[in-house]
Amino acid sequence: MTAVVVGVALVAVLPGAALAGGNDKNSDRLSWVARSLGRQVLPTNDGWAAAGPGTTGGAAASADQVYVVGSRTELVDALGGDNATNRTNATPKIIYVKGTVNGFDDPDGTRLTCADLADPEYDFDEFLATYDPAVWGRVNPSGPLEDARRRSVTNQTAQTQINVGPNTTIIGLRGATFENLTLMVDSANNVIVRNLLFDDAYDCFPAWSPNDGDAGNWNSQYDLMSVRRSENVWVDHNTFTDGDNPDSAQPVHFGRPLQVHDGALDITHTASLVTVSYNKFDGRDKVMLIGSSNTVGPDVGRLNVTLHHNIFDGSLQRLPRIRFGQVDVYNNHYKLSGDDFEYAVGVGVQGAPYLQNNAFHLAPGIATADLLYDWGGTVVTEQGNWVAEGRRPLRPASLLDAYNAVNEPDLGADAGWTPTLRHGPVLPAVAVPLYTRLTAGAGKLPV
Repeated sequence: MTAVVVGVALVAVLPGAALAGGNDKNSDRLSWVARSLGRQVLPTNDGWAAAGPGTTGGAAASADQVYVVGSRTELVDALGGDNATNRTNATPKIIYVKGTVNGFDDPDGTRLTCADLADPEYDFDEFLATYDPAVWGRVNPSGPLEDARRRSVTNQTAQTQINVGPNTTIIGLRGATFENLTLMVDSANNVIVRNLLFDDAYDCFPAWSPNDGDAGNWNSQYDLMSVRRSENVWVDHNTFTDGDNPDSAQPVHFGRPLQVHDGALDITHTASLVTVSYNKFDGRDKVMLIGSSNTVGPDVGRLNVTLHHNIFDGSLQRLPRIRFGQVDVYNNHYKLSGDDFEYAVGVGVQGAPYLQNNAFHLAPGIATADLLYDWGGTVVTEQGNWVAEGRRPLRPASLLDAYNAVNEPDLGADAGWTPTLRHGPVLPAVAVPLYTRLTAGAGKLPV
């Protein structure tokens, strides 16, 4: 079990720490507790990220590879100096984040806008007029305006997608926030990310997909955090939110709400051996996609992920949505509400979910039968889960039996594997809401 101390703030000088930008004051230097947490490795057997060599992040960093950063420029410098190539920087490094790092900040401190990143030939009003289905039809946009939109996306990606290399620990000091950026862990093994508030990675240039669903959909490019083609990644004690810019507040175009966010934490493109622990996912639409395609190929035998002691609060879908992987989901608290709620756990192609001792609080209008969704999968193992519908208290319930009672075909009851990588005891589901309220999310570590 991860050690947690609530409400502790210790200040001491960190000997030998390199301060990114070279302009931090001594009062910003780190406590001995922060030094210890920065070098902390994933505990033995703590989920899939403990498999193979385990996950140590930047624990082996030399003194000159320990940084405190407070801006996008300082963060990019600490990660290697060039955002375009930092994903290949395998030097062990520990990066402490203080304050708010905003993805739209220029090196000179200027806050860029969507207009600054837009291609000169892109105009949203003209885009709407050109690709209105009543005019364009139900075919994908193409031509100069769509090309200009894509170039605009390239501009935003270069600015707001922050690339992380292997052997890295990123840990937030109290109140640390990543705002309006995507933390991208792509082809980067052995990464630890802890104690950060991820806030509003919005897309300036959403794509219109007229054949996505019956009525089409707007789709966004950016997750708050994305793990791709990487192994041994530990995501711990973070909070993921859209803040005061939820998709529910966006305007409607072409009869569909403009969606400016994608996932909170997506794990895709053959990634595997990931542990997601003690995080809070707050009021989002799409939360966690594990596997991005139904194509049988490289993802087979990959996408093995553990989720434990997380809170899913007011989220609508993908909690998670699972393809291919053996995904262990235990001791999580689901607080589900909203007229637009779709499902909690999506059982996708060749997915093998194992759901144990989770607690579900359901607002009126949401039933136990709504918690699973068949995305082309066939099986799910579930046991020890408790559900509270409406004002009723928590009580034991079978998610699988409830689903099968109202859906055809039935999902099978044996995912074909039993988790062995668990650190500490599995709590009874009835204890999960109180325990996760005290321990999950950013700000619960003593830094």
